[in-house]
Amino acid sequence: MTEILSPVGAPGATATAERVVQHPAWPVLKDAIETIRPWQSQDGSVDLAAEGAPAAGTVRREVERAISAIEELAPLVPHDAAYHRALVADLRRWADGGFAVPDFLDSLLAFHPARQRSDGLQHLVVFPMYTQNGNPDRNFEAVVLRMVWPEWLADLERTRYDNPLFCGITFEDFTAGYDTNSAVLFPETIAVREAPERFTWGGIFCDREAARFRRVSEAAVATLGVELPDDIRGMLADQQRCQEAFVLWDMVHDRTHSHGDLPFDPFMIKQRQPFWMYGLEELRCDLTAFKEAVKLEAEGVRQARDVQYAVIFDRLFRFPVTGDRVRNYDGLGGQLLFAYLHRHDVVRWTDNTLHIDWERAPQVTNQLCGEIEKLYRDGIDRPKLVHWFAAYDLVSTYLAPHPGSVWAKGPDALDLDKPPRKLVDDVLPDEFPLSMFYEALAKKLRGVIASTKGITAHSDVPVAV
Repeated sequence: MTEILSPVGAPGATATAERVVQHPAWPVLKDAIETIRPWQSQDGSVDLAAEGAPAAGTVRREVERAISAIEELAPLVPHDAAYHRALVADLRRWADGGFAVPDFLDSLLAFHPARQRSDGLQHLVVFPMYTQNGNPDRNFEAVVLRMVWPEWLADLERTRYDNPLFCGITFEDFTAGYDTNSAVLFPETIAVREAPERFTWGGIFCDREAARFRRVSEAAVATLGVELPDDIRGMLADQQRCQEAFVLWDMVHDRTHSHGDLPFDPFMIKQRQPFWMYGLEELRCDLTAFKEAVKLEAEGVRQARDVQYAVIFDRLFRFPVTGDRVRNYDGLGGQLLFAYLHRHDVVRWTDNTLHIDWERAPQVTNQLCGEIEKLYRDGIDRPKLVHWFAAYDLVSTYLAPHPGSVWAKGPDALDLDKPPRKLVDDVLPDEFPLSMFYEALAKKLRGVIASTKGITAHSDVPVAV
């Protein structure tokens, strides 16, 4: 993996702090972590009795090598001192316990990046964790990151979009679990003995999101022959502009999960529900960010129009054709947005060219947001199963269900004596298949989407199609 470098003097960089990734101890720490990772089982333990397993002393030497490197690097990030002390203690306890399932609750509870959201502030993070949309196993990862918290964003959070746990972040460098599609650092992914009473932070890598967005959007625009206004073309050429759009989008999206007319049983991913419910929730949060961006644009916030373009392009071009088709709720949300805009004549696929009515796009996108918000508001007065069917009706108004779907046949086709969570088993893995348009687009963009694995702000973004 290539070292990730941020340009010296980049916007938001702290002028006084030495960059962690330039210190000689950083490659030592990376090497120690990368040496330990292949020895770990799915749960993060090391089975010393397995065939080909390293000796306990060999693993301990690598742990001590990692500890020494952390202690060398810690003075560069003094705001993380309590966390690094707890981290060293957790690593030694893991080694002393025979490398069993790791428990890093103490160091997790000592890490508080959201308490000091200073733009450009570095953090050195090491945890046993899975990386969402990356590595599903709880391996050790080391990542150096910077906080993205410019004054304009801090002011919006302070005055309009209170979100005290949100951390916009960018990569400096990382180990193999982040050389993937993962663009988040979430505390719930970390190996601990018990979940803390509450989480106090959550980080999203806006540089990876922006770089991925630029590469896929450029390819989609070229493939579909979309005629871009000059301001959109300028945005796609500017990584910094895209990062600013994504960090604002993410901040508003993140808080929306707990705002609005929510049914008492909110749509949280840990609950067992049909995947279109998750798709509608994610789309609701994105469209709320879009709606707020329309308001902010009218008030002169420079980044707001870019947020609108980012939501539309990422949802239309990347989400539907990314990942497999098994309960792909984000893909479903993108399909629904495209179908809605197409039904209302905002997008047209004519003469092998995609035409977008840029003037009407905000109004009609907000209209879909309103339909989803009404679904939620009405859901407060509905039983869960009735609400699920109402949501299915909304989606199937614009997207054709699979011809073999039981849910599409209505309540009479289901065994309603079962509890609602059991009826989820009757949902097909691909309940709403891709349209012919998206089947063709998926084939053309497959290679481009695969190329975004591990992408950062400093990858070579443009891709010829």
